[in-house]
Amino acid sequence: MSTLQDAAAEADALAKAGDERALAELRAQWDEELEAAARSSDYRSRAQAFRAIGHFRFRQKIELLRRGLEDDSPAVRGSALLSLESLAKDHPKVVNDVRPLLHEMVSNDGNEAVRRLAVVALRNGSSRPDTVRILEAVAGNDEQPRELREVATKIAQGLRRKGRG
Repeated sequence: MSTLQDAAAEADALAKAGDERALAELRAQWDEELEAAARSSDYRSRAQAFRAIGHFRFRQKIELLRRGLEDDSPAVRGSALLSLESLAKDHPKVVNDVRPLLHEMVSNDGNEAVRRLAVVALRNGSSRPDTVRILEAVAGNDEQPRELREVATKIAQGLRRKGRG
């Protein structure tokens, strides 16, 4: 295996197959390289590293992932959000731990795609009134891009249902 991207693809396949032992071995083998890539001066390397965290199902890297959410590069923030959303599917605490940062991204990130990804990531967290209010504010603001309003509406509705469930 020559690249982090190849290793991430293999990790994803192992995780989907339920081979936890092989996945743990692969994590140990690529841990240092993933950390180094996440600290690279090249935004493409950082983006690849933050996306790999989700493929590796690396919940131990939540603090590192938080740094990716605060990166200057929209590509890196987007990759970190994709991993966060993936890790949170079965573990809402992952989203709940960074909820204030996600709220900030939804409301103020300068990149529309990053804002949409932040909205989608909130779907896997707990249903909280403050989150629903923020999403409804975005959904009801005609000055926001249509796609962002639509996804915010959908996620807010889902969180309201989840809260009643």
